[in-house]
Amino acid sequence: MPITIAYDILRWEEKALIGKADYLGIGLKLIHLNNTTLELGMKGEIDVALIRATSQYKALASSSALESSGVRTVNTVESLYATFDKLRTHSLLEKAGIPAPRTIIAFSQESALSAAEELGYPVVVKPLHGSWGRLIALANDKEALRSIVEYSQYIGPHGRVHYIQEYIDKPGRDIRTFCIGSSVPAGIYRVSREWITNTARGAQSFPAKITGELEDLTLRACRAVGAEFAGVDIVEDKDRGFLVLEVNGVPEFKNTVRVTGVDLPGHLMTYLLELAQDYTRSPGIQRAELDYTPLINLSR
Repeated sequence: MPITIAYDILRWEEKALIGKADYLGIGLKLIHLNNTTLELGMKGEIDVALIRATSQYKALASSSALESSGVRTVNTVESLYATFDKLRTHSLLEKAGIPAPRTIIAFSQESALSAAEELGYPVVVKPLHGSWGRLIALANDKEALRSIVEYSQYIGPHGRVHYIQEYIDKPGRDIRTFCIGSSVPAGIYRVSREWITNTARGAQSFPAKITGELEDLTLRACRAVGAEFAGVDIVEDKDRGFLVLEVNGVPEFKNTVRVTGVDLPGHLMTYLLELAQDYTRSPGIQRAELDYTPLINLSR
């Protein structure tokens, strides 16, 4: 029941997963995407692949290629498409009835200004793609929004779709929870004096208690986008309660493990092992054989 990790950069997370696989005696195979070719429709011995590429394009391409060979990917290419696109994520959350901040899409500077008037200042302007809080801007008034939108429209076609979201006056923190299959093993508060509470932007992490409400909301959000392993960003609104901001299909979890002590690598590897066992028991499934060069060989 071969399990594979497809990655481009060997970060703390990937090293932790490799170490846990070794501890559990799992014969893990590694695909370094920058040193690999993937033939579509190939047959071989790969059952389950965890997609861990930091590049969204490489994550989508590798999951698509592996799925063409019958490999069970986590997450699937459809789920990755959904989680990499904030508009698509939000659309699926709304469709599933999951509470989220009010958001309006605009296609010109004039309509973006109208959207902000509808939502009320300040508003948050987000790129449709991206992570780590990059290129997210806060517009406190009409002139600030005009400058943001004007700049955005010159950076390319993708900058001409404006994602305008109401500003949530959160209590100096947001919540990042993790789903693995049907469980929510851990979550953290991300605390900052800045309005962006992203650890990549300097926010501090503290353990968060996973209440029944948080667990339910996390699982509903993950199911809405089809994610099996994901990090869900949630804010607390004083009137409406929890609101889901984003679902991250290739989440980092170093800080969560550090402050909570929860063995997320162990939970995830156990989940992948169960998937592979189910795969082995399923009749008529063709395995994939990959042309890969493992950087670390953990086979026993």
